Amino acid sequence: MNPSTVGIIGIGLLLFLFLIRMPVAFAMALVGVFGFSFLAGSGPALGLLSQDVFETLSSYPLSVIPMFILMGSFAFASGISHRLYKTTYAWFGSLRGGLTIATVVACAGFSAISGSTAATAATMGKIALPEMRKYGYKNTLSTGTVAAAGTLGILIPPSTILIVYGIMTEESIGKLFIAGILPGIILSLFFVATVAILCFRKPELGPPAGPTPFKHKLRSTLGIIEAAILFVLTIGGMFLGWFSPTQAGAIGAGGAVVIGLLRGQLSWKNFIESGKDGLLTSCMVMFIITGATVFGHFMAISNIPFILADWTAGLPVSTMSIMGIIIFMYFIGGFFMDSMALVVVTIPIFFPVVQELGFDPIWFGVIVVLVAEMGVITPPVGVNVFVIKGIAPDIPLGTIFRGIFPFLWAIALLIILLMIFPEIATFLPSLIES
Repeated sequence: MNPSTVGIIGIGLLLFLFLIRMPVAFAMALVGVFGFSFLAGSGPALGLLSQDVFETLSSYPLSVIPMFILMGSFAFASGISHRLYKTTYAWFGSLRGGLTIATVVACAGFSAISGSTAATAATMGKIALPEMRKYGYKNTLSTGTVAAAGTLGILIPPSTILIVYGIMTEESIGKLFIAGILPGIILSLFFVATVAILCFRKPELGPPAGPTPFKHKLRSTLGIIEAAILFVLTIGGMFLGWFSPTQAGAIGAGGAVVIGLLRGQLSWKNFIESGKDGLLTSCMVMFIITGATVFGHFMAISNIPFILADWTAGLPVSTMSIMGIIIFMYFIGGFFMDSMALVVVTIPIFFPVVQELGFDPIWFGVIVVLVAEMGVITPPVGVNVFVIKGIAPDIPLGTIFRGIFPFLWAIALLIILLMIFPEIATFLPSLIES
């Protein structure tokens, strides 16, 4: 059988395994081993499996993942997320739709110390949804905002998706982190504008909360200092070349622990639970990367990425049109796969195409994250929507899904802007010495 045919069958089998809910890591490893075995023999396939498992799990660059995940876990346990929301609540709560605006800004702030979209949505949902219910906010606006703003967790650095992308493509994780800053800020502003437009057209969606004295606003601003310190220390340190991404994550995790101890909110029990949560999440991501590595070797020996790259390069259309097709395929894939699974499955296939077309890999990494953001809030998978459903079980799924659609247009607008002005993502990384 032709290697490319075997590769196509393997991709189809992988999608089937996803549909029957087999864990992503094991599905990719299984298809990769059997596919490689079919094309090259069982001996080389088993050797490849053992080699990939050892090399991936002993890789120093991968140590950045548990460090930043621990940073987010300890930051939540230290109460930083609550203080962020109190600050944004004080400044924006009295505006029409102000509590949702406060939620967007707080999500952006928490995203700067947490690399997970689900963690950001869950953390802020538990804090913000009761407040919005208290003031009579419509469920479509409140739940849709939290679900959508939670996606900032994988765009604003540190981002687990950008870490995985950087490892798989051998791009600088530090540059990828820096590349996500401006798009993250712009998307946050787009989300705020979306809320403002919705509430201007239908004021009943988000009535204003009570006024907050200016002195209280100033005092509440102290609540963002801790998150700002952690962000500047980790991301700023990488930008200035003071330390590597792994060292930055370790310093951030240590800093979150120190803040929790000084605040008296990080008990021994919370410390153990946070460490356990971080460890479980880290293991999940590491196993996914291992499975993706095995699957990537199968894709390479099937020649599908190289055939696809040659085919797209020969199409009688502009390179930007081809990129538009790739983005659309990512968008459709997001309907059926988790963001992490979508990235690790597609990068071995599409990244050679992107290189052949001459696109900046750092820019493409940001584009991939943005499309993955759309995937975590669109049906039927919509991880963030199910997270919000778990927090507010009395709200129908359909209501939450209806609430996220205005925010999809905001993400789509940013993708278009990045395609027209790629410097939005590439300018800051260009300032870092290679």
